[in-house]
This record gives sequence, structure tokens and C-alpha cells, in this order.
Amino acid sequence: MPSTSTIRAPYYPIIYVRGFAATMGEIEETVASPYMGFNLGSTKIRQTQEKNEVTRFVFESPLLRLMKDEGYTDAYQGGDLVSGTKPHPARSVWVFRYYDKDSTSFGDGDKDSIVSYAEDLEAFIHHVRDQVCQGDAVLEKDFKVYLVAHSMGGLICRTYLQNIARGKDHMVDKVFTYATPHRGIEVFGRNTPDLGRLDPLHVRNFNREYMREYLKLSPGQQVNSLDGHFLPERFFSFIGTNHRDYDTFFGLSRRGTGASSDGLVMMRNAYVEHSPRAFAHRSHSGHYGIVNSEEGYQNLRRFLFGNVRVDAKLQVHELLLPPAVQKRKDEGARIRARYNLDAAAKVRGGIYHLSERRVRMESAIRQSYEDMVEQGNEVYLYSGYLAKSAKTDAGDTALAFSLDLAVEVPLFEVDRRFWFDEHFEGDRLFEDSVCLHLRQQGGGMTLKYGLRSEHGAGVATKSLAIQEMAGSDQCQVEIPLGFRKGASRPPRPGMRATLRLCFQPWA
Repeated sequence: MPSTSTIRAPYYPIIYVRGFAATMGEIEETVASPYMGFNLGSTKIRQTQEKNEVTRFVFESPLLRLMKDEGYTDAYQGGDLVSGTKPHPARSVWVFRYYDKDSTSFGDGDKDSIVSYAEDLEAFIHHVRDQVCQGDAVLEKDFKVYLVAHSMGGLICRTYLQNIARGKDHMVDKVFTYATPHRGIEVFGRNTPDLGRLDPLHVRNFNREYMREYLKLSPGQQVNSLDGHFLPERFFSFIGTNHRDYDTFFGLSRRGTGASSDGLVMMRNAYVEHSPRAFAHRSHSGHYGIVNSEEGYQNLRRFLFGNVRVDAKLQVHELLLPPAVQKRKDEGARIRARYNLDAAAKVRGGIYHLSERRVRMESAIRQSYEDMVEQGNEVYLYSGYLAKSAKTDAGDTALAFSLDLAVEVPLFEVDRRFWFDEHFEGDRLFEDSVCLHLRQQGGGMTLKYGLRSEHGAGVATKSLAIQEMAGSDQCQVEIPLGFRKGASRPPRPGMRATLRLCFQPWA
């Protein structure tokens, strides 16, 4: 482990920025906690079997796991944040307590603006630098921080990067957000209202027009754009998909958002444009919340300290229709169909998914026939990170992971009328699991794969040709899925596609 006077990538200080507290009572409860939720774990998970039981699984908390797995320490000493003359370890976790000045216990009892919080974040980053570097110019040159934020905390981080730190050295290396409403919050499909001075709870923070103001977005930019002020590839968006376990406001929130949300933030609004992202069947907060989850921690750990980034996309070449539907299409009828796709990624030895979207969880990927076939658009599945330090199988040098994929038979429309013949809606026209073993040797990379349907579950014996991507350190592989090209009697309905995996070194 590096000495306390050394700053060495990837072990930079972590600053945690918590989410929104609506009422003064919630603010008082928040400031009464030293770690503001980053220390909260969970001792419950939903049983994955059919029986309606709860099986105990202890997740200690992100804070404790970072201490146990990566050698981090906290930043409290003598009853407060450290503020001494000895360098504090770079491997340290700090809590940005931006609500202190709003509370009646430590402040004036008035809520501040997101811009004001972002200004305070800038000062806090400088405080962390001072405590870690103690004025040493060599250490200050190497100093960087990681920002880890939940919900509105991610908007504070973006306001700092896109507004306050414009043209400055922000010293931020990576940002990880849990369930942040990067495109605002919608209730019953409507943008959160901006009530101005009539809004004591400050819910206008999640109104898209107001967000454009405090993020200082350029004209024409999407609300979830970093607008050129931070690299999207250094910004990870972790997205919750379980709306049913979010009980805030007596369940009104989850009823106002419904499926395809975490109970507060719609999935489509929870990521930064062009950022890597993954999904978990977790709610916005609570006992089944996204921060105090094994899935959230494993994505955080791998994003901060991993060795290889993996991006998975699906290129669909053919989606064969039932014979009678195809006949009507050939006759000029308009065919409409929207397909549900499952995509779930795991690493070997893990009882969790790094990313999981499924029909039964109301979080499946939905793509139209026109998008996938007629326009040829790739389907983004997820981004993940492989870490040597997180390997569970010490006897095998491979970084092993698997990806479950399934595509459902849709409900077809023919000239705006539902078509019920010749198929079973919701049946699987494709389902398989791809297992991959990646090995890095002598600066090179080898990759083997196997399909559950052909080679068995967890088996990867078939070598893949790795394609170098010109002008970058990336490479990619392609795995054919579904029926073979030119098959004499392909299944109808059926699919022929290519799973495209892009790999690149990560630090």
C-alpha cells in the first residue's frame, strides 16, 4: 500500500455527495448522520426463487467495503473532519456536508441554491487537497478526487463542473452517480413544475428549464449533456429500475412515475449523455435502495479501480416475421412491432448482476422493428468494468463474465390492427447466455467465449478474433447470435444478430 505521503492512481480521495432532503425535518435528520447515508448497508435481499421468502445477505455499506477491499480510511478524527498539519491518506473517504449550513443545528435554517452548494463543493475539494498534500507542490500536481453522488448530489457535481469550475482546474478524475435525475424528474409524464418563490421544498431543482440555467447549458444542448466541460467516458451513470419498493410520500412518487423508473426517476432520465451506464433492480432509496446495494458497490468499485472497460451492443441483421405477417408486409401493409429485450451481465463468482434489465422487472429494453432492422440502429446493452483486484477465482488468470440475452415475440400490428395468428406473444424468439474469458498477457489480449446452447453454461473454449480499432487503444470482437446467415429454413419468427463487445484498458 502506498505511504500516506504518496498520491498514486487510481487511489484518489473519494468525496460523497448525498441526495435531496425535502423538508427541514429531513435536513436535520441528514446532518445528524456523519456519513449521510454512505455508511448504510442492507441485511435483506429478495429471494430469487418462486417462494415468497426473504433470505438474509449482509451488505455492510459502500464505506465499509471500500475500507475492507481497497484499504480506504475515513476523514473523521477527534469529533470532526481532519484539519491538521500531517498529510491525510489519499485513500480516504470524505463526506461533503452541504446541508449543514441550511440546518437549524449548524446553520441559518434557510435552504440554499444548487449553485451555492456547488460553490461550497469547490471549497471542499480544495480543503481535501490541503489536508492530503499539506502544501507539497509535488503532491498537489498529482492530486485528484473522485466524486460519488446520489440523486440531487449528482446535479450538484455537474453544476460544479459545468458552471463553477469553467476554465479552472477542477481536479476531478471520475464521477459516479446513483439514480441522479440528469434529465429532470417527471410526475405522471409531466416536467416537475417551477413554482419559484412559492416552492419551499425547492423541487424546482428538478425542472428541466431551471436545470438549464444552473448548469449553464449552451443553446441546443440536451439537459443531460456535460456540454464539453467533462469527459463523458469518465462519468458513470448507475440507474435503478425498481419502482415498487420506493415508499416516499406514502407511495405517491412511485405511482407518479410507474414502471421503467426507480420510483422517483425515470430510467430514460437517469444518465448523462454518452456516459457509460448500467442498471440494477433497485429503488431510489430505502432498504432496497440503489446506494446500499451490492450491485451499486460492485459497479462503483470497478469503475474507480478496474482494469478493462467493456461496452456491449447488439446489431440485429434479420428479424423474421410470422409467415402470414410477412405476406401482408410483402403486399404493402404497414407492419409495426416493438420488441422487448432482456440483458443481464454477471462476473464469475458474484451473486449479483453488474447490470440487469428484464421484462419481468418491467425494465426491458424496448426497440421497434423499424429501428433495429430497417434503420439498422445498434441496441446499447450496458457498460461494465473488469477488475483484477475483484477476482474470486485465484486459480484462473481469466477475467470472466457472462451476458444473458433474450428477445420476446412482440404483439404485431398490421395496418393498425393487432395480429394474433401464428405466434405466441411474449414467447422467446431468441434466448441464450454468452460466457467470456479475457486474459491479458505480455501487453496483449486473448478472448474465448462459449454459448450456453452450444457449449454449456459457464464454458468458454472458442477463440475469438480480436479486431484492433485504428487510432485508439480499443479493440472489439463480434459473436454471431441466432440463426445462421443464409439458413435454408430459418425460424419464423426468429432473429439473426451480432453481439459486439468493445474492450479498452481502463485506469
